[in-house]
Amino acid sequence: MLDVSLLGTAGMMPLPYRFLTSLMARYNGSDLLIDCGEGTQVAIAKKGWSPHSIDTLLLTHYHADHVSGLPGLLLSMANGEKTSPLSIYGPKGLSRIVNSLLVIAPDLPFEIVLHEINTPTLEFSSKGFDIKAFRVNHNVTCYGYSLSVKRLPKFDLEAAKKKNIPLKFWNALQHGQDCTDDDGTVYTPSMVMGPPRKGLKVTYTTDTRPCQSIIDNAAESDLFICEGMYAEKEKKDNAKKNKHMMFSEAAALARDASVKELWLTHFSPSLMGADKYMGGIRKIFKNTHLGKDGLTKELKFEDEEE
Repeated sequence: MLDVSLLGTAGMMPLPYRFLTSLMARYNGSDLLIDCGEGTQVAIAKKGWSPHSIDTLLLTHYHADHVSGLPGLLLSMANGEKTSPLSIYGPKGLSRIVNSLLVIAPDLPFEIVLHEINTPTLEFSSKGFDIKAFRVNHNVTCYGYSLSVKRLPKFDLEAAKKKNIPLKFWNALQHGQDCTDDDGTVYTPSMVMGPPRKGLKVTYTTDTRPCQSIIDNAAESDLFICEGMYAEKEKKDNAKKNKHMMFSEAAALARDASVKELWLTHFSPSLMGADKYMGGIRKIFKNTHLGKDGLTKELKFEDEEE
């Protein structure tokens, strides 16, 4: 199963009831963080989780409300005696940004490995997550991220026994490897593995106008987390000018991408009484929810669901 938690949902500036932007995902003992707004390490502690197991940090862009929490997070990791490497991915300029922030967090006991994204899309894997970065439409270079967790086909125990496949090969075959016995007999995964099974997919995007790349990359997501900077119709011009998104636009993207569920996040500090807009938004996409700090969902594979 995959645990996903919105640690911070404010945009531009922190509020007494909202930390700045960040999302944490946990799968199979590995933790991943998207963005690191001011106070992220406090939000993690408030959630009851730990930064110690974070292996991968994905940065959407370098506006302060998305990266200003990085020194504090790194120091919290160091104080928690983290020694394993931390991989950080982000747009062009990553080295300059991270090294500047490290001035106030020097001499860390773990290695930081930087991966700069210089193409419209980038696919890579990290600790059980298959990740795709895709460029969106903000006033600086900005990326959204899709996180996928694969579901292995089911191992057919009876088929393995019937074909007299040695037990020592079962694990390798389950993980897609061909095996050759001492007598030259070759065993392939297709001999013992069932049909493909659906995995899990979460897509996160913020600080952007609606664009086709979001629809394409969020398609069929189990959970789509999207910025909703503005809800009020009169703020549409502000959204266009500042290259942010309306609640209604995020809902339309969710509908067009055929996702299962939408969480809105990255709210404007001026937004008050967001609940009152949700009736109209749910007419566009029914399964829409307002994000709040600490909102968490446990995503299960289809055959694990109750």
